[in-house]
Amino acid sequence: MLARFSFDPFDWLTRPTLRNRPMPDQAPDQANEKQLAAAAAVQELADGMVVGLGSGSTSALAIRAIGAAVKGGLDILGIPTSVASEQLARELGIPLTTLDEHPAVDLTIDGADRFNDSLDLIKGGGGALLREKVVAAASKRFIVITDASKHANPLGGFPVPVEVIPFGVQPVLQRFTDLNLNPVIRQTAAGVPFITDENNLIVDLQIAAVPDPTKLAEQLVTPGVVEHGLFIGLADEVLMGVGGGVQRFTAS
Repeated sequence: MLARFSFDPFDWLTRPTLRNRPMPDQAPDQANEKQLAAAAAVQELADGMVVGLGSGSTSALAIRAIGAAVKGGLDILGIPTSVASEQLARELGIPLTTLDEHPAVDLTIDGADRFNDSLDLIKGGGGALLREKVVAAASKRFIVITDASKHANPLGGFPVPVEVIPFGVQPVLQRFTDLNLNPVIRQTAAGVPFITDENNLIVDLQIAAVPDPTKLAEQLVTPGVVEHGLFIGLADEVLMGVGGGVQRFTAS
């Protein structure tokens, strides 16, 4: 049996330069909620685990906590879901591996842009949805960490990202337009198309709500689409920071 590793996953936050500092462009309460959720998820780690390392600002908090735990003696291997997460993990000294070497992942910790009570997710705001979904699908357990603003019933309030090969983007845009999904090619701050780690484009569907995620997911399957940001039936648990605590949502 794997033994749980007990540690304070956020002792690095007590340093004077970091104490009470919110994440960029976040309210202090939102940043604190993310920290609480990340801390709760990292407590699920145990020696010998292969751990999927998510992407985005909330996942970065978890990765930093994992790095602190590894420094304290925790024995795990990480599989990053983006180039950015890989760089952060290496900086923190987290031993890394690949899905080729470990195709079965014990636990993945990742964030979400939105989730509903059924634990359907919208992910991909950071553009790493393809690797995130591959690792999540390969995981024995998938824990999602969020702040309270990400809970939405029905699912929505955030664009649904779709990863598309550049060669096929125009036919895909036309199909999505015909379906009244309001597709927009994602741009960087410099006004050029955003390119994913896999050298693809992201098409964001500007729709207000997704009352039937399964139906929409079926509609998005078309030549040229690599993957979409609807994660259906993958999450085992959502840990949502709210106020001064963590609320747990589990798959029924």
